[in-house]
Amino acid sequence: MAHTYNVTEFIFLGLSHSQEVQRVCFVIFLLLYMAIVLGNFLIVLTVMTSRSLGSPMYFFLSYLSFVEICYSSTTVPKLLSDQLAERKTISWWGCMTQLFFMHFFGGTEIFLLTVMAYDRYVAICKPLNYTTIMNQQVCMVLVGMAWVGGFMHSFAQILLVFQLPFCGPNVIDHYFCDVLPLLQLACSDTFLIGLLIVANGGTLSVTSFVILLVSYVVILLHLRTRSSEGRRKALSTCGSHITVVMLFFVPCVFIYLRPSTTLPIDKMVAVFYTVVTPLLNPVIYSLRNAEVKKAMKKLWIRIEADSWYCSWVWNDAQSKLKGHNG
Repeated sequence: MAHTYNVTEFIFLGLSHSQEVQRVCFVIFLLLYMAIVLGNFLIVLTVMTSRSLGSPMYFFLSYLSFVEICYSSTTVPKLLSDQLAERKTISWWGCMTQLFFMHFFGGTEIFLLTVMAYDRYVAICKPLNYTTIMNQQVCMVLVGMAWVGGFMHSFAQILLVFQLPFCGPNVIDHYFCDVLPLLQLACSDTFLIGLLIVANGGTLSVTSFVILLVSYVVILLHLRTRSSEGRRKALSTCGSHITVVMLFFVPCVFIYLRPSTTLPIDKMVAVFYTVVTPLLNPVIYSLRNAEVKKAMKKLWIRIEADSWYCSWVWNDAQSKLKGHNG
């Protein structure tokens, strides 16, 4: 069958039809997006500049924060611009690009969370061999594998969507391009492709989620042999990881592990995993981690000291220049 692509653009219905609600949404999501970028960038900067955060756990955390910025940036800027537009459109290629990068960064985040769980397993269950197993080369390979895994997942999704012919309806009841809303617009039988998409996205989410849960159960069982202080510190770290895993995976499983149908609640669930989760990650990891909070305070003191020194040099140069001219 020769696929026809008469549709050159798609129209989003967005979150609301009310102009007043859209203006309120613009302000709210703009503030949230700024908090996402600043909060996650602060974690990246803190890990990069702090010598006390040189362990693999923080190395992976910095990459996770970077991925969170990229992940939210695939949908939120377009959402913001659409709140101010009367007609919310995106080109066919723009839709495919958004779809690819959203699943690319989302898949990378799934693999990074799995890598972080493995790091905690080695640190807690095999502490004597931790530095040998999780050396710098291994950490780089694991991060590289996470990026490759995210790419392969996204490439498979986009290949499946490319098989769909769009030859009529082009209105998407959503605020970004995703596979399930696009399946509703295809003018052909999408049962097989829908199953393949569920097998790719849903299976990846569920399998990773189960692996993560099993790994943390093993860790918690191993902690029974630790001292109370060691148990408290390990539980604090693992608690942050488990919270982030639940916040990210539960909405993803709800969306992608079901038949190719869309529900009215899907948009609210999508807001949760594209906006709320990237916003909460830096809060969870910083508030529940004393080392990160301490490093952030040192970074802030250093920035203030550098600002004061630059201001002093500038004022000194200005006064010398005035004296010379005088």
